Amino acid sequence: MITLVIIAVLVVAYANGANANFKGVASLFGSGTTSYRTAVNWAAVTTAAGCVVAMFFASSMLKAFSGKGLVPDALIAQPAFLLAVAGGAGLTGFLATRLGFPVSTTHMLTGALLGAGWFVGDVNAAKLWEAFVKPLLLSPVLAVLLGGVLQLVLRPSATRSRFLDAAHFLSAGAVCFARGLNDTPKMAALLLGIGLLQGSAGMILIAIAMALGGLISAKQVAETLAHKITGMHPGQGFAANLATALLVTTASLHGLPVSTTHVSVGALLGIGISTRQAKWKTVIPVLAAWVITLPVSALIAALLFKTISP
Repeated sequence: MITLVIIAVLVVAYANGANANFKGVASLFGSGTTSYRTAVNWAAVTTAAGCVVAMFFASSMLKAFSGKGLVPDALIAQPAFLLAVAGGAGLTGFLATRLGFPVSTTHMLTGALLGAGWFVGDVNAAKLWEAFVKPLLLSPVLAVLLGGVLQLVLRPSATRSRFLDAAHFLSAGAVCFARGLNDTPKMAALLLGIGLLQGSAGMILIAIAMALGGLISAKQVAETLAHKITGMHPGQGFAANLATALLVTTASLHGLPVSTTHVSVGALLGIGISTRQAKWKTVIPVLAAWVITLPVSALIAALLFKTISP
């Protein structure tokens, strides 16, 4: 069972990399600043850097996503519970990635924790609101506002230059770094119950799986993020990345489990709304996918826990 838990958590990490690594560099590809392959390689390197730094700043997030305080401690220690949570989040993530929807691993892990927890009828509703729901609801709204404000204040140039390209690459790297910093502990927390975090071994395994997922399986989500949310030029892409990096890094340092998906898509949408280039035909299904993923992961986790629990 412990081996299955480790495999399931690595599946979650791979799906996370496939679905989320490209979010930081989507503007590089979408604005024509660089090729898909260069963008995805830059995402892998900078996300891995965030994963490494997460080893030193992860205590709050590890505690939150271990389920401690949300469900009984005795439940967290059960490998069957951890396997159900990882399975619910991982299967939902793979399905969304296959369909090209940029979804939230935070949503899926939260849903899976709730599904498996509610199966035994014991979830702390107050903890759910304060530690999970509130930051998840606020972050995309703040991202839309900040993305729009930066577009209006900075009025970024549509003309490429060496300085703009360098700033754009750095901002994209900052988003990927912030994502690695914020997402790695959420998945590593599932390994706490089986004692695999000594020497940061769990974090390292997750970083490798995330990198592989982003390098191998990101194409469908990359196309959605780069070309189907909003039209953009390099300067607008830089503004969206700046908004995303600021919000996600701030949340990570305060131990708040925001969704990089919500923030990055929100920032792009804020740019699109302010420039009237938002592509609502794609945006609306993406927003619907965000709503659907939480109950889907909850249902899968509950069914898995029912099947495998002693």
